[in-house]
Amino acid sequence: MLPSDWHDVLEEEFEKDYFKKLVKKVTSEYEKHTCYPPLGHVFHALRLTPYNKTKVLLLGQDPYHNPDQAMGLAFSVNKGVKIPPS
Repeated sequence: MLPSDWHDVLEEEFEKDYFKKLVKKVTSEYEKHTCYPPLGHVFHALRLTPYNKTKVLLLGQDPYHNPDQAMGLAFSVNKGVKIPPS
């Protein structure tokens, strides 16, 4: 769940057909396969930073090769986790 400020900003987008299809596809992939980051960490960055404090939002795709690497922040791993080769 997103904080209310981000939800208010994105609410209109969430109602669009493409986004609803995307949510179904992502949900299906999580049900069928091991996916990263853990589902609870999708949109993790938005929970950490209020919309009105956000200056830049970077979206990145980095292949995570092992469990516990992906943590919902682009190009980041938790402390104590070896940085992926990419």
